[in-house]
Amino acid sequence: MLAEDKKMNGSNEEREALTTRQGHPVIDNQNIKTLGNRGPAMMENYHFIEKMSHFDREEVPERVVHARGTGAFGYFETYGKVGDEPVEKYTRAKVFQGAGKKTPVLVRFSTVAGSKDAPETDRDPRGFAVKFYTEDGNWDLVGNNLKIFFIRDAMKFPDMIHAFKADPASNVPDPRRMFDFVSRSPEATHMITFLFSPWGRPATYRHMQGSGVNTYKWVNDKGEAVLVKYHWEPKQGIRNLTTKEAMEIQGKSVGHMTQDLYEAIERGEYPEWELYVQIMEDGYHPELDFDPLDDTKLWPEDKFPWLPVGKMVLNENPTDFHAQIEQAAFGTGVLVDGMDFSDDKMLQGRTFSYSDTQRYRVGANYLQLPVNAPKAKVRTNQHRGQMSMRTPEEAGGNPHINYEPSMVGGLEEADKSERTPHNPEYSGKVMSEPIDRPNNYGQAGETYRAFEEWEREELIANLSDVLSICDERIQEAMIHHFTQADEDYGRRVKEGIEAKMKELEEKGDDNRIPGQEAGIKSKYGEGGTNAQNEAVDEAIEKGRETDGY
Repeated sequence: MLAEDKKMNGSNEEREALTTRQGHPVIDNQNIKTLGNRGPAMMENYHFIEKMSHFDREEVPERVVHARGTGAFGYFETYGKVGDEPVEKYTRAKVFQGAGKKTPVLVRFSTVAGSKDAPETDRDPRGFAVKFYTEDGNWDLVGNNLKIFFIRDAMKFPDMIHAFKADPASNVPDPRRMFDFVSRSPEATHMITFLFSPWGRPATYRHMQGSGVNTYKWVNDKGEAVLVKYHWEPKQGIRNLTTKEAMEIQGKSVGHMTQDLYEAIERGEYPEWELYVQIMEDGYHPELDFDPLDDTKLWPEDKFPWLPVGKMVLNENPTDFHAQIEQAAFGTGVLVDGMDFSDDKMLQGRTFSYSDTQRYRVGANYLQLPVNAPKAKVRTNQHRGQMSMRTPEEAGGNPHINYEPSMVGGLEEADKSERTPHNPEYSGKVMSEPIDRPNNYGQAGETYRAFEEWEREELIANLSDVLSICDERIQEAMIHHFTQADEDYGRRVKEGIEAKMKELEEKGDDNRIPGQEAGIKSKYGEGGTNAQNEAVDEAIEKGRETDGY
């Protein structure tokens, strides 16, 4: 760089020279090579062609769910106990053993249904995924901020996400699609109660809870197993937003949660969460009025208390968002020794889906990327594929043997004597049937009654606003579900819908008649929420006319 160029840049420091991806110094990064200074361009523009062709391929496909997100690095510190008991009583997982031991972690927070650039103020569950780089390999604890889910069977998951996303014809978000699905899925009543309350709009990622949602197992040295649920509790406290507050924030920023997390860590205000578990003996538990494997349900704390096992601190921001956060890949099947799967049908389905989507989205060798690679040594015969970065050491002592078993060399199975396996016994008919203790409404009513009055008022207002534009059949079904949960709940939603419909009709908006009568063809695609409809009208009414140029 010339002295006068350095002066113009306001810097006298010597900086490293820009190179191509082949390591060649770039002496002109401002002008393509042309015939004369006006063009045409020449074919031998190697630097330009490499630069532009890589730019065209910069993005990997966004996640189908949890597309909008951010993350940070830190550590998990174990207490070495479960409550007051030694952790070894329940699990031999090394990540929990040895009080004070720290394990590096990566956490990715996200929204669920929105696209990569959707507002972070949207009403949506928030993803809370933690990757532990343990001495026994990676462990992924993949969950949400809300401790339950909409459905209990993985077969319904693609349909649910389709219903929650934008209309496939118009690409307009339309809540009628969501409630059309939910009205035929009564098990979603509990989750809808949480989602349309202020709990559906966390204020920041730092001020929200986390949960594994699904039921897992812990296994001890004897091969004995217990059921376990995971809960993250923020030491910063919990903060939620009303719809009005969220919309005010959204008018100023669509990424305030990402900014808040990043800047808090930069300031040295490292967010912390305490990890709790609930433990239950594995079994049917006939004394409960619900199936403990049903992820639309909470385990009552008075019967299954929260037991602290450790804390997590996030103290390091990413330095390359794409490499460290966008390419980060999580899976519910990523467990370490001392952990196992329960018979939870949602967990079984997620275990295939999560890792499979990363193979498509990032690539067959996504586990070789630094952010996804374990800190423990990798020795595997799984190799090749696009962009493989496998090192010779991964093949073991004999690189000529890429199979197992072998008499002459290569890798071999680990010593089984070090781990007593957990071998559950099963006996029953193979079938495709729902569980026999659905109890779709009991806990939804309990949650409604546990809310503070301002939370109930916000819940009713939010549901009434959205349901007022829905088909009459959907309205009736949802009122039925809410009434089954709690009579006051159903009555107030019914009255709220009627009041909102009357308000809309008095406005005289003939183009968007609320509460379509049963039998009238749906207008999906012609409008979204009442607020969205108002925005469309206001854009035209308030738009300033001007001449062309």
